[in-house]
Amino acid sequence: MLLHETFFFLPAGAYDPLDPNGNITIKWDVIQWTADGYVAVVSLYNYQQYRHIQAPPGWRLGWVWAKKEVIWAMTGGQATEQGDCSRFKASVLPHCCRRDPEVVDLLPGTPYNTQTANCCRGGVLASWAQDPSDAVASFQVSVGQAGSTNRTVKVPRNFTLLAPGPGYTCGAAKLVKPTKFMSQDGRRSTQAHMTWNVTCTYSQFLAQRSPTCCVSLSSFYNDTIVSCPACSCGCQNNNSSSTAAPGSCVEGSRRSPYLASVVNDPSKNSLAPLVQCTSHMCPVRVHWHVKVSYKEYWRVKITVTNFNYRMNYSQWNLVAQHPNFDNLTTIFSFNYRPLNPYGVINDTAMLWGIKYYNDLLMTAGPDGNVQSELLFRKEPSTFTFHKGWAFPRRVYFNGDNCVMPPPDAYPWLPNAASPRLSPSLLLPLVAAAWTAFAVLS
Repeated sequence: MLLHETFFFLPAGAYDPLDPNGNITIKWDVIQWTADGYVAVVSLYNYQQYRHIQAPPGWRLGWVWAKKEVIWAMTGGQATEQGDCSRFKASVLPHCCRRDPEVVDLLPGTPYNTQTANCCRGGVLASWAQDPSDAVASFQVSVGQAGSTNRTVKVPRNFTLLAPGPGYTCGAAKLVKPTKFMSQDGRRSTQAHMTWNVTCTYSQFLAQRSPTCCVSLSSFYNDTIVSCPACSCGCQNNNSSSTAAPGSCVEGSRRSPYLASVVNDPSKNSLAPLVQCTSHMCPVRVHWHVKVSYKEYWRVKITVTNFNYRMNYSQWNLVAQHPNFDNLTTIFSFNYRPLNPYGVINDTAMLWGIKYYNDLLMTAGPDGNVQSELLFRKEPSTFTFHKGWAFPRRVYFNGDNCVMPPPDAYPWLPNAASPRLSPSLLLPLVAAAWTAFAVLS
């Protein structure tokens, strides 16, 4: 039996076995009563270990009022539409009169008098493992026509979270114990008048019907380079230069006038992937290459390539599962953090770029890749190159599960070879094959 068979199919629902407690929690703290309502601080906490929200356009939070509430004013965020405020005759109109408002974050550089703590990052919400200080976003809202006591205030309904599209499902708001706030010197605490929480969980199937990444494999001991499975993320249209339908792609040089006109076409959805034409049609490919075997160590090279002409992946991250991560000794040019959702098993690693060096994966082209090498210590009781053991069990990019090749296609160790096979004779051949593969893919 192959080692990878039980890992090929993964659940598409909200439950993630590598991050079983991951969610985005929305906390609504009523901190002050007003003449006809209240002032509240609304915070988004991203408790997901490796799934973040990037800009553009960032997160978008919506709900439905239980009564006829309006938003008089906001800081740290803004409603996308004011709505119909014609029933108000005063010179100062509410910020938003919609029964179903949608709120977005403010952009960096917003004037200080319209800011709050943890705001104004353009909707960026980092993952908890990657940067917990930026995994929180907040805005302040002054609500009118809402009632000004604990008994008259009604909790909003039907919360939605777009990031930027669907993918998150939010439960009902639940009243919880009021939040306590500590003073800066830690000697005094105050508390909210009311607090309710909303929990939102992610489903890759809801976010997009097609996968967004795939995995290819190679090794020094076999000249076979296993490409991503054909049509991993879609199949090419008959007219490969068209971008009107799902699965469309573009061929040609990054500097070609045609490509530039398609990428910058304002009539097209700027968030829809526009990928380079490949057999797999994925926006992102992760390549795992078993590079060298030493006496007591072995080395892997990981290359992440962006085939999407419309997307720079800021604060990207990669999650890989392999039993030898408990003996990882050195990693070059990536940050690393072990993920141990079940405490006793250390077989999952989260990797991401170094800030200002390679934390931005550029659009498709010569600069659209990042790479690193990992050095593992061999554990004599478990280490082997047989039956695909040296390859990852599963790979995630930006929190989405990547399509793996079928196990029977993995590079196999030659029958006469041993686990300590010297790579010196095979390295030139594999290097040449990999160069050809990179050009053709």
